Amino acid sequence: MSFSQQQQSDQGSPLVYPRPPGLMDEVYTPDGSMRSHWEYLLDSLNVLGTEALNERQRKAERILRDDGATYTLSSATLASHTWGLDPIPLLIGSEEWSQIETGLSERAELLDLLLKDLYGPRELLRSGILPAELIYSHSGFLRPCQDIKLKGGNQLILHSADMIRGADGNMVIIGDRTQTPSGAGYALENRTVMRRVFPSLFRDSHVHRLSLFFTTLRHTLTRLAPPANLSGGELPSIVILTPGAYSETYFEHTYLANYLGYPLVQGGDLTVRNGYVWMKSLDGLTRVDVILRRVDDNYCDPVELKSDSRLGVPGLLEVVRSGRVVVTNPMGSSVLENTALMKYMPQISQFFLGHELQLASVTTYWCGAADDLAHVLANIDKLVIKRCARRAGEFSVFGCDLSASERQELTQRIRLNPMHYTAQEYVAPSSAPSWHQGALQSRPAVLRSFSVAGEGSYSVMPGGMTRVGVDSDSRLISNQIGSLSKDTWVLASEPEKQLTLQPGPGASLSQIHQYTTLPSRMVENLFWMGRYSERADAAIRVLRTVFVQLNSAVILPKGAERLLLRAVSEVTLTLPGFTRDNLELLRKPEPELLSVISDAQRTGSVKASLIAMLNCAEEVKELLSADIQRIINDIRDELNGLENAVTKGMASAPEETLDPLISALLALSGLYQDSMFRGLGWRFLQIGRRLEKAQQIASLLRHLLVPVNVDPSEPLALESALLSTEALNTYRRRFRAETNIVSGLGLLLIDRSNPRSLIYQLDKLFKDLSELPSRSKGPELPHTQRLVLEISAAVRLADMRTLAVVDEKLQSRVQLDKLLKQVQLRLNETAVAVSEDFFDHTGGPQQLVNTGWNGEL
Repeated sequence: MSFSQQQQSDQGSPLVYPRPPGLMDEVYTPDGSMRSHWEYLLDSLNVLGTEALNERQRKAERILRDDGATYTLSSATLASHTWGLDPIPLLIGSEEWSQIETGLSERAELLDLLLKDLYGPRELLRSGILPAELIYSHSGFLRPCQDIKLKGGNQLILHSADMIRGADGNMVIIGDRTQTPSGAGYALENRTVMRRVFPSLFRDSHVHRLSLFFTTLRHTLTRLAPPANLSGGELPSIVILTPGAYSETYFEHTYLANYLGYPLVQGGDLTVRNGYVWMKSLDGLTRVDVILRRVDDNYCDPVELKSDSRLGVPGLLEVVRSGRVVVTNPMGSSVLENTALMKYMPQISQFFLGHELQLASVTTYWCGAADDLAHVLANIDKLVIKRCARRAGEFSVFGCDLSASERQELTQRIRLNPMHYTAQEYVAPSSAPSWHQGALQSRPAVLRSFSVAGEGSYSVMPGGMTRVGVDSDSRLISNQIGSLSKDTWVLASEPEKQLTLQPGPGASLSQIHQYTTLPSRMVENLFWMGRYSERADAAIRVLRTVFVQLNSAVILPKGAERLLLRAVSEVTLTLPGFTRDNLELLRKPEPELLSVISDAQRTGSVKASLIAMLNCAEEVKELLSADIQRIINDIRDELNGLENAVTKGMASAPEETLDPLISALLALSGLYQDSMFRGLGWRFLQIGRRLEKAQQIASLLRHLLVPVNVDPSEPLALESALLSTEALNTYRRRFRAETNIVSGLGLLLIDRSNPRSLIYQLDKLFKDLSELPSRSKGPELPHTQRLVLEISAAVRLADMRTLAVVDEKLQSRVQLDKLLKQVQLRLNETAVAVSEDFFDHTGGPQQLVNTGWNGEL
């Protein structure tokens, strides 16, 4: 028995990929024989066996989750799901790929010529090759973009095409993406994961690498920079413009920003001043030369385009016209995504190139043409109906899947606005092997590949991102409905030379440093990420303490019980809560406590604070290490099942259901110290944490130790304060006596060896504030440091015995209350001062009138 046969017998029955009947398949030729370039892969998978392949799939899922690779389907923070990757790659032979690559490069060249013509002389319209209404009725045609030209020969910098293999074995184009082509970052992530999961298989297969595509992209963006903006030897300032964390492909934006080394910015991070675009950062304004945008055309400039947009940069279009900034792909390029243009591609190609395209487009009908409309309505059950302009949440409609009433309704919509609809002949995609439920199964596959303009021609990514159907008979293949992706391997005859995106030896430190500038929005999110994490931590700790005390073997005095419950509402600010004189609420506190934990809509609840922290983390995703991202994912997973877990645990030891969250937050705190560079971003994170922790300590002590009850609840209040701050065991070891308010206050207020004492937070806060860029014009201390120094001195000079004195008439510790109230007030003033000094809250110009125009006629 051979070694491979022995492995097969160890792993179980061999893997078999059956040829799907009657379909074009990627593995098998029409006569049933296996294509040669698939043999090595399938033999290797067969040697691995079912269990090993299942384990590799689980490993891939873990890597994707740890990388934070998500595809967001809604605006809810907890609704993101991990990017799906099929562990079986799609293989394409090098000879066939050479033909596909040539066809894709040619198609990108043609679309570039078309873009120049539509925003230039419009010869295609003048000659009658294109109907004018086809262009002018499309929402992607932006009249304000007329005659805008990029430096160099190409206007279309990035292009992606969706293609399928038809029944004749040839690739056919079913769609173009030219506005903000997405998927290249996911293709890179897929490749990274596959290299880790199948290292030897990948190496021995001699797969074409993707790095040349991204190297070309970087060189092209650098070359596009306006020469007037640069001095000798200076690198251009390039940024990636994203809609933000609620974009479904936000992971890709952060991934590409990290990989390419460009700042990721949102519209609010940029401003137009003195005829240039600037990035607002802590260092002031940094001029921007090139913007690689991921924001849709109409949203890029609220002054001249969509007036209610909050994603773009007011005045951007005017700066683009002046040539002082380059935006790519150019605004207005979404007109090329008009599916009706595919009907006219042969004529367009003949006009510009003098010959037919090598890669054909699927047969397309435009309902704006009378003959095509009649054909579509007569054969609607055999066609795929699409809008000329894509809309969020809308998919292609397959006429054969519609009922009679649905078909009639669709017919009426088409008749009402025929110019807005196209129809395409249905071409069944080829099938490819997919790993599903422990077996190789066939799934329909769509390949998306990418082209980038180089110095002479377009460079095509070898392979790209393949998507496969959910079922073997799926017609609609989209990530939005749960389709998995595949890595696409173009096989070479020998290993390729590895390339790097690192700066060359000639790059100066100043050139490299420019990419480390942080927008003020990012440091603000780091600041609030730190605050929300500490806010959630404090809330969980006081809740755990209350649960422990309420469920202890000793029955609590009523005054002590009320004091603890009231402290929950006061510390978390989930008011009115237990601050009301509601006897029923005090008698059955469980529903209110459950709400304080798991009600996401209640400001101050544990879940609301953690969701806010996750939102901030999403905004600064590219700054977080892989380990921090892993903990963030753990917290998100815990929140998804929090309410159910707490409800089940209410009957016994409910505090244990909160322990995983405490452990995750502790891990996060440790990683902040060990995994983040000590730059300004980290400094603001720490300032947020220290401010919030000091606030929470002052609030806890104020609501537990200031009130004095007539029943014997005094020791229990101090014990609860020590327990909430993880200081109870230290207190007992140090004093070895009954709880004493004076020694307890000393430990919690002024003991510098206690990392959870108030003075410890104030010392750290003062140090972190002193490391910030100074906003003072003279030698005096900045306002923020003066505020912290004032309260720090007040705490250090306080006499613990005086603070412990009880005003018998008021039944409270008046001096302690006065000190803690002063601490809270000054900390609030410090937070406001930090915000005013370093965070931007200004808006930009807007249109005077919101017309509500959506771009369609």
